Amino acid sequence: MAASLLRRVSVLRSDLTLPLTSLHRKFLSNGTKVLCQSSPPQAGFFPANEGVMLLPGSFKNKVAFITGGGTGLGKGMTTVLSTLGAECVIASRKLDVLQKTAEEISNQTGNKVHAVQCDVRDPASVTACVDELINVAGLPDVVINNAAGNFISPSENLSANAWRTITDIVLNGTAFVTLEVGKRLIKAEKGAAFLAITTIYAESGSGFVVPSAAAKAGVEALCKSLAAEWGRYGMRFNIIQPGPIKTKGAFSRLDPTGMFEKSMIGRIPTGRLGTPGEIANLAAYLCSDYATWVSGAIIRMDGGEYVSMAGEFNDLKKVTKEQWAMLETMIRKTKGS
Repeated sequence: MAASLLRRVSVLRSDLTLPLTSLHRKFLSNGTKVLCQSSPPQAGFFPANEGVMLLPGSFKNKVAFITGGGTGLGKGMTTVLSTLGAECVIASRKLDVLQKTAEEISNQTGNKVHAVQCDVRDPASVTACVDELINVAGLPDVVINNAAGNFISPSENLSANAWRTITDIVLNGTAFVTLEVGKRLIKAEKGAAFLAITTIYAESGSGFVVPSAAAKAGVEALCKSLAAEWGRYGMRFNIIQPGPIKTKGAFSRLDPTGMFEKSMIGRIPTGRLGTPGEIANLAAYLCSDYATWVSGAIIRMDGGEYVSMAGEFNDLKKVTKEQWAMLETMIRKTKGS
């Protein structure tokens, strides 16, 4: 209905602005050229503050285990937790990347960061990783399931192996890590804070990333279920749904040409992408002693993107003042009809 109304306005006064139906055609006409556009003006009201939010020492004498901790969001969360005093253990398949990150963060914060190789898709590898985690640092106080995989593809092009690759990393990997660590915590009568990093389309679903959407939705169900069941053992489970954040790993598979970045920013009311530091501060809070009454929560952090896309009439923000005056005149003429 909103789009129909706007098309009428653009026909009446085509000199005012481009009709919405041509917006994406204009954008996509740039082909594979990477778009370098300035942020919308409202972004100035919402600057990113990546300074560490919590008090120094908030994680002193605590052990944090982060999967996918060598790059991107995982590296950002590890850096903040280490800065706040945690002894961190990071895990992924690429040991060389992990070791480089561990050394970099440890040199920066002065706290130990251990690198442990792990393929979360393989239960035996997860068991060995947790053995090593306990050996070098002890049972964790914080567990962040951040390891993920994703790529864009028409669903009709997906093979069984492609589906399995994503769901094994995202859903099975999170389950294997959570169950392996959780069982040991229960046996030791030790509590912990668990955090999973999902996505806003875990809630809504999304075409062209169907394996990821299905797997992330499963992760959220897993965490909510265990928040209810394992609270009695001293464990909390929470979830962050990030909106678009430009990290090399994610964007190389989701926006390889850079052509979608402008449209992403255009639908975010705050006018910019998120940053790893912002996610890291929220993650640190949820895993801290300041959040001991937060469990089973799903927190969306996306600059308003989800609600912007969800509202049927939200595209009316593109209507100019002159067009609104014309629309009001047209609407007034319908009174009594």
